[in-house]
Amino acid sequence: MGRLDGKVAIITGAGTGVGRAAMQIFAREGARVVGVSRTQKNLDETLELVTGAGGTGIVVAADLSKPEGASAAFDAAMAAYGQVDILVNSAGVGYNHAVSSPDSMNDVANTTPEKWHEVMAINLDSGFYMIRLVVPQMQKQGKGTIVNVTSISGMQGLPGAHTYTAAKGAMINLTRSLCVAYAKDGIRANCIAPGFIATRMVEQFLPAFDDPAVAESITPMMRPGTPEEMANGCLYLASDEASYCNGAVLVIDGGTTARQ
Repeated sequence: MGRLDGKVAIITGAGTGVGRAAMQIFAREGARVVGVSRTQKNLDETLELVTGAGGTGIVVAADLSKPEGASAAFDAAMAAYGQVDILVNSAGVGYNHAVSSPDSMNDVANTTPEKWHEVMAINLDSGFYMIRLVVPQMQKQGKGTIVNVTSISGMQGLPGAHTYTAAKGAMINLTRSLCVAYAKDGIRANCIAPGFIATRMVEQFLPAFDDPAVAESITPMMRPGTPEEMANGCLYLASDEASYCNGAVLVIDGGTTARQ
């Protein structure tokens, strides 16, 4: 028996990183998974990992920073499986986005309105667009669970990446508000707050962990986390094992914020 037997899970950002790991782990635990991302090639690779391990799922290439992209993903899930029990919002961009979009990770005084709206659309609006679609369906079903992937950067001030930190902080409080609004409908909403994770999002910072002194200053565990460790946190919150977790922020950062 898997922990998610009979469930249907939409997982955004499924082409890489935490979203890809969640697709694999959720499918292994019995869920039928619907992976969503912008890049078809990455999604196809993820789906091959899922089905190759005996899992069941589909993928949808869509731009979730736009309402029509979210609608395409939701409609595909309903057409394929007729229900949505779990939504994992993992789509987003981080520090490496500045490579393809210069100045998108600047401090607020050096961020243009265009860059602000660009990052907010990907990191915050995408979650909103998905949530507003799945909540009515979960209300009809009488139950459901939402897991938002945020960041410890949404809980602390940083000298740069102000749009990113604002979006992550907003998602944390949106999660709490979802809890308060929809608990009566049998819907739980929680989030994980990762620290430094070995993904493309922070790849330029990962070599710092090669220096033990620097690594220890970043986190007591002296290493970055893995996408699988983050996905396991999502799995717990999505499963019935977390039936009394609602509005929670599960920090998974190796102890980085414990010093604060």
